[in-house]
Amino acid sequence: MSLTHFDAQGQAHMVDVSDKDETRREAVATGHVVMSAETLALAKGGAAKGDVMGVARLAGIMGAKRTSDLIPLCHPLPISKVTLDLVPDDALPGIRVTATVRTTGRTGVEMEALTAVSTACLTVYDMLKAAEKSMRIEGIRLLQKSGGKSGDYEAAP
Repeated sequence: MSLTHFDAQGQAHMVDVSDKDETRREAVATGHVVMSAETLALAKGGAAKGDVMGVARLAGIMGAKRTSDLIPLCHPLPISKVTLDLVPDDALPGIRVTATVRTTGRTGVEMEALTAVSTACLTVYDMLKAAEKSMRIEGIRLLQKSGGKSGDYEAAP
């Protein structure tokens, strides 16, 4: 298998997608921030900086929209939908983040979904770090993607 972001000489390049068909593409990614029960209570009740999960949701949306500015070989895409679900989980304890990104285009939105989750998790950390610097961001991964030449993908449970 060859890597698409390298040419025959091994130099990095942006993949030419001009010959690909425009199709509906969607990707779902997830991750979570692990914290103490006390810090989670702050996040659920409104921390000093305000609505932690609301701000992190907006940050994730912004992250998805700016992916091509952050990841050098990503194409700028006309994103048609970004949703972020941030769910407090007492069992972690922490906050679970899931992002869904959709477009109609010539390349997929896996990187946009992963960037959305990463940005949202980093924002949760930033807003709560005064209470707990030992929080951990874990489990960021692609759950599923659909559309495009490579077809559908679903991660193992």
